Amino acid sequence: MNEAWKQKIESEVKTNKVMIFMRGTPSQPRCGFSARVIRVFNELNIPFKTEDMDSDPELWKTLAAINNWPTSPQIYLNGEFVGGCDIVTEMYRNGELQKELGLV
Repeated sequence: MNEAWKQKIESEVKTNKVMIFMRGTPSQPRCGFSARVIRVFNELNIPFKTEDMDSDPELWKTLAAINNWPTSPQIYLNGEFVGGCDIVTEMYRNGELQKELGLV
């Protein structure tokens, strides 16, 4: 595990209510799952921070080691890892995401 990435991940997760580790950027996602997650948070009008998982292979390895989650995107809410696209999409559909973010 890359210690520098581990520290950066921990810092970003603590300082951002919504932190998304994705493939690409919000304006140019490089996979459909990342694009779908960005659409969800944009529809909720919630600020979020992203990090491009493709920027460094060590970031991928470090995230996989921390979360035991081998796919992207990886989403953190309020400092806690919640999962990927399917989980966040389902939370959005059933209203749990809105509750977690204090929107209802």
